[in-house]
Amino acid sequence: MDRLEAMSILIAVVDAGSLSAAARRLDMPLATVSRKVGELESHLKTRLLHRTTRKLSLTESGASYVAACRRVLEEIGEAERAATGEYASPKGELIVTAPVAFGRMHIVPVVADFLAHYPEIDINLVLTDRVVHLMDEHTDVAIRIGELPDSTLVATRVGAVRRVICASPDYLATHGAPEKPEALANHQCVTFEVLASMRAWVFGNGKSEISVPIRSRLAVNTAEAAIAAATLGVGLIRVLSYQVEDAIRANELRIVLDTFESAPLPVSLVHKGQAPLPLKLRAFLDFMSPRLKARIAPA
Repeated sequence: MDRLEAMSILIAVVDAGSLSAAARRLDMPLATVSRKVGELESHLKTRLLHRTTRKLSLTESGASYVAACRRVLEEIGEAERAATGEYASPKGELIVTAPVAFGRMHIVPVVADFLAHYPEIDINLVLTDRVVHLMDEHTDVAIRIGELPDSTLVATRVGAVRRVICASPDYLATHGAPEKPEALANHQCVTFEVLASMRAWVFGNGKSEISVPIRSRLAVNTAEAAIAAATLGVGLIRVLSYQVEDAIRANELRIVLDTFESAPLPVSLVHKGQAPLPLKLRAFLDFMSPRLKARIAPA
């Protein structure tokens, strides 16, 4: 039995959530995947997976073994990268993730410049507004907006963005501009699930924080849809400052209640902090950090 291959297959099964999904991902017969996992369990003389008709889960022994497998395979990968000269010159592929709108506006232009400077590095850029788990999804770098939870990840702050409330000039001409948060009770609002509640918006910080009830006339699931609705005069929106830069510049939206804004949200470059740090990753971090700081206006 090739134990390294079996370890890789086991991790694929766990990540995919089922034997059949792993077989498709690996382009391998289902019977082979099942046999390899079975051989590994026989070798270890313990069950690694709970198998039912509906789902697959790790046993207690399986969870600790899979964690060890990930470490072993990562160390082997590091050794191979060192042997092939990756640590002598920056080359290889990097998987990077960022929020959709922020990625389009700020990450793509800097990545394009980075690729011109480093012809032997390729970038797989994944734009998504969900939180990507670097360890589980084999991602090298994430651009995160917001306070970061305590973890073993390494973060470099590159700026901050504001949370702003906007409305179209036509809406403000018809309904007036709210002069304080409590005035939102008399206004129509557009909400979306990522940034703000459909029932209340929070202002201030710490002990001065207040929650203000709002009337959500329209609830959507993306910032882009909320911004589009606001430009049509549906109501007030609360979004991140960079998301409405173009609309404000075009006078399609205007910011209100700016003196009551909560603290800006930090923008950070986050990575796993493995040692030694691959040269391709070090080159990317050193290149991106000062350029993103320059692009992100002080909040």
